[in-house]
Amino acid sequence: MIVEFDADVFLWDARTESWFFAALPDDLSAQIREIPRPARGFGSVRVQARIGGSDWRTSIFPDSARGAYVLPLKKSVRDAEGIVDGGVVAVRLEVLDA
Repeated sequence: MIVEFDADVFLWDARTESWFFAALPDDLSAQIREIPRPARGFGSVRVQARIGGSDWRTSIFPDSARGAYVLPLKKSVRDAEGIVDGGVVAVRLEVLDA
């Protein structure tokens, strides 16, 4: 399954580090929830992500407060693509767990 979407970037402060995420749209999150796959920690789903020229493997995680999956945006990708809190990113995801 390959999906493309635009997402708002948001900051989540946890413990001693700040984490940046992009939330998947509700309809895409619902579709991903329906894919049969092996159980993984924290309900994570392995994906291949692309924003701009940056391509990386990571996992998306369910966020109960948003009711959607969220994509963590690592620092090297944020720096390379000029991603900031409150910005909007165009994301391409390939779901690897299926």
